[in-house]
Formats: sequence, C-alpha cells, structure tokens
Amino acid sequence: MADDDKKIIIEGITESGETFRPSDWAERMSGGLSKFVKHRIIYSPLLRPAMKDGNKCVMLDKSMKEAHPELYNSILNFAKANKLKICGEDEEESE
Repeated sequence: MADDDKKIIIEGITESGETFRPSDWAERMSGGLSKFVKHRIIYSPLLRPAMKDGNKCVMLDKSMKEAHPELYNSILNFAKANKLKICGEDEEESE
C-alpha cells in the first residue's frame, strides 16, 4: 500500500463521467519515458498505462517531479485541461 502513496493515478474518465478519447491516450502519454527492446515497448515504472475499474489510466510516480519536472508538469496540466480524474496528487502542488 505504501507504494500506492508514491503514485498519482490519472483516470480516463472526465469529471462529467465520460470516457476520454482517443482510446490509446494512456499509451501515448506513457510513451514519454518508454523504450523499445527487441521490437517491444517497455514502459517506465515512473510512467505507465494501467487499468482501474475497467478504465484506462496512467500511473505517474511522484518521484518524476524531481527526475523529469517538465514531463511531470506537462502530464498533470494535460489531465487538468481535459478534466480527467486525478487521484493522489498533493494539494501543495497548486500554484
């Protein structure tokens, strides 16, 4: 459970309850830190697609704030601009 405290989960559901499109948004977003090995995509443990309650999500490790601040902020800004559900974000991050 402590590992979940280190993650921010961005759900592919808008605040109004609609499914976010395109359907591969989580994979596209997670591609920022992915790499190809033997013709297969390998997602970083810091940023990876996931499923929650049957909905696509992105799991964002909070350590990305230090390691990749621009990408971290870009992902959170994207989620906020598209009114996606965000779980686990620190309140102190508000500007």
